[in-house]
Amino acid sequence: MKGQKDKLLLMNELFESRVTVLVWVSVVYISAILMQFIHDPLILNSAVFTGLFTIHVLLHWNFYRISNKQFWLHFSVQGVLIYLCAILMPDGYQAVLIGLLPVLIAQSLAFSYRIRNVVFVSVISLVLFFDASLTLGDTDGVVFLLPFFALMLIVVVAYALLFFQQVQERLRIQKFLVDLKEAHMKVEELTLSSERQRMARDLHDTLAQGVAGLIMQLEAADAHITRGNTEKTQNIIRMSMKQARRTLAEARLAIDNLRMKSASELNFREAVKAEVQHFTDATGIEVSTQFNLTKRLSRTLMEHSLHMVKECLTNIARHARADKVWVTVTDEAEQLTMLIRDNGIGFSPAAIGREPGHYGLLGLQERVRLIGGNMKVESSPAGTIIEIEASFTEGDSL
Repeated sequence: MKGQKDKLLLMNELFESRVTVLVWVSVVYISAILMQFIHDPLILNSAVFTGLFTIHVLLHWNFYRISNKQFWLHFSVQGVLIYLCAILMPDGYQAVLIGLLPVLIAQSLAFSYRIRNVVFVSVISLVLFFDASLTLGDTDGVVFLLPFFALMLIVVVAYALLFFQQVQERLRIQKFLVDLKEAHMKVEELTLSSERQRMARDLHDTLAQGVAGLIMQLEAADAHITRGNTEKTQNIIRMSMKQARRTLAEARLAIDNLRMKSASELNFREAVKAEVQHFTDATGIEVSTQFNLTKRLSRTLMEHSLHMVKECLTNIARHARADKVWVTVTDEAEQLTMLIRDNGIGFSPAAIGREPGHYGLLGLQERVRLIGGNMKVESSPAGTIIEIEASFTEGDSL
């Protein structure tokens, strides 16, 4: 199918060439008829000549339809037709031989660049040239016409070579453009898929986590108001209001990032401490932190790392039933390492991404992949340890 499409495309490119040749053979036909009629108007010969010439033109016009197996038959028939046309016009054969044989050789170039085929057609053309001249008894004419034949052959073949090289170059460019378009479509598809994943992560890390925090705080407020602890309830409601504003700000920041606007740089250490403090205020769970940071992180690494810390803390608050959490962040050996540990009830790491509605750790894995890092998860009834490692990039500096 692809080869047939390429051949049709080639024929479309060759249409201009076929029109030019049609004009040329029309000039040859008129010249041969005029030369013959000036000396001896042979009506019957001219009628047969016209029929054979028409067949020759039709075969030439449709030569692209022949296959490789029909090459020899096609050009043999064409050679015979040219020979017969020359014999029928004893006083106009010069125009036929000089005008049609070089075109036949050029046609073989259009069909195939194989040297064997072109040499075969060229040899046959020379044999026909000499044989037709000698058959008509024009021995002196052969010597006179040979330089004109050679000159016409050189001109036509040179034109054919130049034209077909240009055609091949245009075809190559068109094929390159088609391949480029297909590659662009694939890139568009990959970009769309990547953007959808990014949007899912951003929505999860802003709205989903924020709403989950609000729910936990409101549940705590409900529990306190049931016990009649009005002061504690008011404190939790104020924290909920603060959390709602913060969630709204984070959602707006996510939308801003999706619109390709630059986010302001953050101090990673302070940002992590703020997350830990917010986690403690919302849950009452004690958190022990340890930082050993000597480098400033790139914007991409910092944003992904901060979201991963937030995700780990959110999962602990929602599922772990822990009362103690340890957060360690170091950047030793040209590598950022984040260790988040709790003393909760644990979970099954094999279930990551399999339970509907639980996509936190799946998003965590996607972020780790995006920064070219590694993540280890160890979980047991005594608690869970999540270790994330990522190498620094050229954008990270002291």
